[in-house]
Amino acid sequence: MIPRRAPNSHRLSSLSGYFRHRGLALGWGTLVVTMSAERILVVDDEEPIRDIVSSMLNSAGYSCEKASSGVAALDVLAKGHDFELMLSDLMMANLDGLGLLERTKEKFPDMPVVMVTAVHDISVALSAIRNGAYDYLLKPFEREQLLATVRRALENRRLKMENREYQNRLEALVDARTHQLRTAMTNLERSYDITLEALGDALDLKDAETEGHSKRVTAYTIALARAIGLSADQIRVIARGAFLHDIGKMAIPDAILRKPGSLSAEEVGIMREHCYRGYQMLKKIPFLAEAAEIVYSHQERYDGTGYPRGLKGDEIPLGSRLFSVADTLDAMTSDRPYRPAQTIAAAREEIQRWSGRQFDPEVVRTFLSMPDNIWTDLRQEIDSQLHHFAYSIAKGSG
Repeated sequence: MIPRRAPNSHRLSSLSGYFRHRGLALGWGTLVVTMSAERILVVDDEEPIRDIVSSMLNSAGYSCEKASSGVAALDVLAKGHDFELMLSDLMMANLDGLGLLERTKEKFPDMPVVMVTAVHDISVALSAIRNGAYDYLLKPFEREQLLATVRRALENRRLKMENREYQNRLEALVDARTHQLRTAMTNLERSYDITLEALGDALDLKDAETEGHSKRVTAYTIALARAIGLSADQIRVIARGAFLHDIGKMAIPDAILRKPGSLSAEEVGIMREHCYRGYQMLKKIPFLAEAAEIVYSHQERYDGTGYPRGLKGDEIPLGSRLFSVADTLDAMTSDRPYRPAQTIAAAREEIQRWSGRQFDPEVVRTFLSMPDNIWTDLRQEIDSQLHHFAYSIAKGSG
């Protein structure tokens, strides 16, 4: 048994005989030694206490290092030695057990601390536990009490370390699987985009008058979307809707789609069906569901006079409102059989004139704030690479 703290003259004369009386002489030859290799720092300002506690622990297979004060313990820890456990006396001069606990718990969070205290220090020992100590030993204590407390503390540490290691492995596994999923989704998305490009090319073959229009209007819409600060995910959805805006024309008879003269009222009605036809084509495809709404409403007008549903203002998806400006810009600056291409300045004037009627005023303000070279540069790039999918610009925006 370790006695409670007593005057040195009494303790130094009695400790050796006391432990021999208890069958715990310092030879310890008959004690069972475990194979444990845990390192324990024993901190006490009484040398006999340090020696006896260390001997008890050494005999049980633990590796001990001793420190004569809280300050000395900090010096030992500062040298980089790793300890699985620290046993510290509570009442010490200069730096007591509470001070040592406070100085070590943040730097060595994995090292449990067991406080050793006398009966009259019990309230302080409980305070130490509230502040991060694992447990306390109350003097006087038996050897088995010491070893049992040490085993519990080390087992608790082991379980925490294993749990942390498990969590780290789990997080690493989740990260790896997430990366694999993202890679797979990226590849799948790219496959989708290639499919969309093929659809756009097929439409260009069907409506040769507007060759390259889908790519250019997509690029213009992306530029507008970026200018108003939309996220990469939002831009991707809008870009798909812009690129596929005329996909419903695949269902329009060639006789109407390619008619050189003016369309009759009945033919105009059939042509206007392309918005709904395109929506019907795309809404069943999960990754195009949001884009389908843009296709459905790309001919709506801000004042509610558009078609097919007469949507007004914010009822029209933002992507469609952006597209409307981009579409007019491309239509006015492209050659048509009935007129040559007009200038960007002319397109800016026309778009500004129809602000609040055909176009969203906020989108128009953004468009007018952007320099002309953005549009000319995009047109030159796309017209020089008609077989390059302009949708890749959306990828670059992410």
